[in-house]
Formats: sequence, C-alpha cells, structure tokens
Amino acid sequence: MKVSDLKKKSTNRLETGYISTLGIQSYGEDNLYPQILNNIISASSTGSECVERYADFIEGNGFRDVSFSEYTVNRRGDTADDIHTLVCKDVAKYDGFALHVNYNIFGEIVEIQHIPFENCRLQEEDENGYVGKIAIHPDWTGRKIRDGKTIKIDKKHTDYIDVFNPRKNVVYEQIRSAGGIENYKGQVLWVSGAGNLVYPISRADRVATEMSTDEGLANVKYRNVRCNFMPSGMIVTKKGSSVNFDEEGKPIPDYENEDTGFSDTIKQLQGDTNAGKLLEVTLNSDEDKPEFVDLSSKNYDKEFTVTDASVVERIYSAFGQEPWYCIRVGKLGFSGDILEDAFEYYNSIVSRQQRMIERSFMKIFEHWYEIANSSNDYSVQPLKYVRNAEVSNNI
Repeated sequence: MKVSDLKKKSTNRLETGYISTLGIQSYGEDNLYPQILNNIISASSTGSECVERYADFIEGNGFRDVSFSEYTVNRRGDTADDIHTLVCKDVAKYDGFALHVNYNIFGEIVEIQHIPFENCRLQEEDENGYVGKIAIHPDWTGRKIRDGKTIKIDKKHTDYIDVFNPRKNVVYEQIRSAGGIENYKGQVLWVSGAGNLVYPISRADRVATEMSTDEGLANVKYRNVRCNFMPSGMIVTKKGSSVNFDEEGKPIPDYENEDTGFSDTIKQLQGDTNAGKLLEVTLNSDEDKPEFVDLSSKNYDKEFTVTDASVVERIYSAFGQEPWYCIRVGKLGFSGDILEDAFEYYNSIVSRQQRMIERSFMKIFEHWYEIANSSNDYSVQPLKYVRNAEVSNNI
C-alpha cells in the first residue's frame, strides 16, 4: 500500500496548537500531553519498571568527577548530583528537561534549580520563528490548590522566563529591562531530544496503547480474584411453612420467614477470601430432598494470556530492554556473564541521552561565578553489574 494511502488512517502522535490567551504553544491537543503520558506510565507496572530502569542507566553512577557531583549549586543545598538525578528522570519520561539559572550583577551564573519538565510550555513564535520565553505553571491541569484556592491557568499565575542565553550583553539588557537584579527572574535552559525549542515525543509514546492495555489487564486480574463469584456450589432445600388466621378467618402471611433474596448474600460470596463457600437457597415447593448445584466460576486470565505476553514484550522492546525481557521469560539464563553483557548493551542505548545532559551542564558551568569543576569533565560513570564477591573465612 502506498504511503499516501496510509496517511488517511494514521494520525499525528503530538498535536501542537496555540493558546492565544496565554501566548503559548500547546503541548498536545489539550496542552496536557506530559501529564496524561505520566499517568499512563504510572498505571502500567511494566511501563513504570522500564522507565525506572531507563532513568537509572541514564543517571549511571553520577558524574565521573566526584568533587563536582558533591558541589552545592543552589540556596536549598542541592548538589550537582541531586539536580542530575531529577534531570535523568525527566529525560527518561519525556526526552527533555529544564533548568532555571540565576545570575549576579556581573552576569555570572550563581545558582541552578530543577524545573519539572511537565510544568514548562513554549511561548508562541515571533515573526522570525524565535521562541523567547518559557511559560512555567505549577499545574497545567488546574487542580493544584494553594492556601485553599485553586491555582488558575492564566497569565497571572504563569511565569514567563527568558530562554537560556549566557552572553553578558544579553543578560545585562534583560536585567535592565526587569528594573534591576532584584526583579530579574533569570533564564531557563530548556532541552529537548527532538531539537531546539521543539516539544519532544517520549520514547514511551510509541507504546502508550500497550501500557494502557497493561493497566486494563491488571484490572481484569484484580476483578477476577477480588470480585468474581467463587462459591463451590449451591444447596437447594425445602422450606416449611406455617399458616395463621386473623379474626375473619383469612390467612396471615408469614413475613418474618419470607426469603429476602440474594442482595445481602452477594457481598459474602465475592472475592478470594470467600472462595469455596456454600450457598443455601430455601424454596417453598415440596422437594423430597436437598439438591446440590455445582457452580463453576469464569476464569478470565486464560482469555488474555496471549495479549498479556505480547503487551509486555512490546513495552520492553520500546525501551530497548530485550535482554531483561528474555531473562524474565526464561529465554536466557540468570548468570553474571549474561547480566554483565546486558548492562554493557544498555549503556550503549542511553549514551545519546547522557551526552545531551553532559553538554547542557557544560554550557551552564562554563559561565559559573567560580570554578566548580576543575577537571571540566561532565561525563557520567556508566552502571556496571557488580558480582557478589565470595568471602572465605579462615578458621
């Protein structure tokens, strides 16, 4: 089939529009792409596991220069390693990150803070296609509450901060336009794996459907165990009856002995803790002996065995974690050599993301007010599989 024919059936993974009231480019059709994606990942056990492993390997063992990794970078006491950890988590989820930098009166960087990537939006392009500011809001869903009040999504509650440009003449002009250093908001280094000032599409996006399916399969398994009817059987017995008469000789119904039905019994027959119970049903007809009716519950797990396996495999594959999937399903053994090869393989997968972060830290600390990294080495120590050492005790 031709590509032109397929375009009718395919849709853009990320719709970008403009929100004129806020002066920003929307991140997704409803401006909530990162928030929705984060919810999908969090609800999928397999997706969460893969993203966490992805973030761990991007972070590695931290910066190779230990003294720099322990260097304090802001007034809160965060170290370079603390900021690096947060950055790696954002890259793993969204393929992007943002850092806020503050300057002194001499145009030197004196502080950096991590900004959650999902809180950032790009300003509208000007006539030259340039994006000059990053819009930052604490919660674009509009649900966050402070001091008992909802933080509205409007310009009043949104910070518009200049994009990162450390040239001193630019910084001086921004400080002057802000009315002095005390009013200056600094700059934001906004980094995207998709390119300069372009919204990135997460690696997890390619398996968003599979991760949502993974959540649905977990719900089916939960309801199958917790909410399914699993009594071993039902005993049908005869109910005796007694008839009383009123003053006029009319029979009086025995309401106290009437069966109230199954409404009160249903809760006592659902779930794993009530499996194997017997259900007794009393009838008014004249059976000679009790009747036992076998009740077989429906097991839905078998219906989704193939779907479950294929979903998990695709999620692992999307994150390049096939070695761990093969170990999980038993295709590979669980030896130290295999795990060591898996670590080496995955370090090559995350090298591009590591270089992107290294270059960004270098851009900032080249303009730091003092020498924070004398080695000028911002590379990351890769994770290595550590074998359990055999310790022999001499008796």
